Amino acid sequence: MRAVWMTGVGGPEVLVAGDAPDPVAGPGQVLVEVAFANITFVETQIRSGNGPFGRVEPPLIPGNGVGGVVTAVGDGVDPGLVGARVVTGTGGSGAYAQRVAVDAAGIFPVPEGLALDEAVALLADGRTATMLVRHAAVRPGDRVLVEAAAGGVGTLLVQLARAEGAHVVAAAGGPRKTALARELGADMTVDYREPDWTRRAGEVDVVFDGVGGDIARAAFGLLARGGRMISYGLASGGWAEIPEDEAAGRGVALLRPRPGPRELRDCTEHALAEAAAGRLRPVIGQRFPLERAADAHAAIESRATVGKTLLVV
Repeated sequence: MRAVWMTGVGGPEVLVAGDAPDPVAGPGQVLVEVAFANITFVETQIRSGNGPFGRVEPPLIPGNGVGGVVTAVGDGVDPGLVGARVVTGTGGSGAYAQRVAVDAAGIFPVPEGLALDEAVALLADGRTATMLVRHAAVRPGDRVLVEAAAGGVGTLLVQLARAEGAHVVAAAGGPRKTALARELGADMTVDYREPDWTRRAGEVDVVFDGVGGDIARAAFGLLARGGRMISYGLASGGWAEIPEDEAAGRGVALLRPRPGPRELRDCTEHALAEAAAGRLRPVIGQRFPLERAADAHAAIESRATVGKTLLVV
């Protein structure tokens, strides 16, 4: 089969298309013919050697989220799954490929009425956004600041927070991205490349921090007493590193969810169901052929992308 290999640690050029052995469904596994693979910002950090979970040892096939059709099952797996449209994680690697063998217990059937590419776009980001909104306990009337509001998770947070009755302030970089946030239902948008963005945003009750660094630190300063800040990404390259005692002194809670497998599965299923019902719209901003995975990584790192980036296999 064709796959994309991470041949070393470095820039996008270390991602090289080539041949790979065909996987076989072992006991408890299914074989999935991949149609789409999602790309996350974290994967670009892993490739560059700056991932949050330590360095990896090339060569390897990167990627963790795919969608496709089950073509075979291993021992102990219901043969009725053959032909099913599914999305699934691969365990941390192996997703940039034409076929994957994965644990049958970890697959998610794609609901009727939901396109496969949209389901793939929701696999990681829909799960994350749903979990964040639940842990932040967003209430009607809350003023909620969503950083990186035009990104894969941010576009979903805007919609989910609005669905909870919140007043959403969407922060993003540039007019194209703020316009997308408005289209998705944000009540107000601010461009955090402008020096006065915090003054324009005003006081908020909740901050969803997907950027980290100076932007997250500035967003923390907007929180009212009783506010909640939940950090889930570090697009800037580092966390805000806000001291607990400083937050406590201002009456602000720094939330750090540690969801277990059951909660994560429930959040994924909920996001898929909401999208199938037309209440949640994943934004697929760009698609690249599998063999151009290096170009996809470069586009993400250039900050030119919006929503989810998919590889078309």
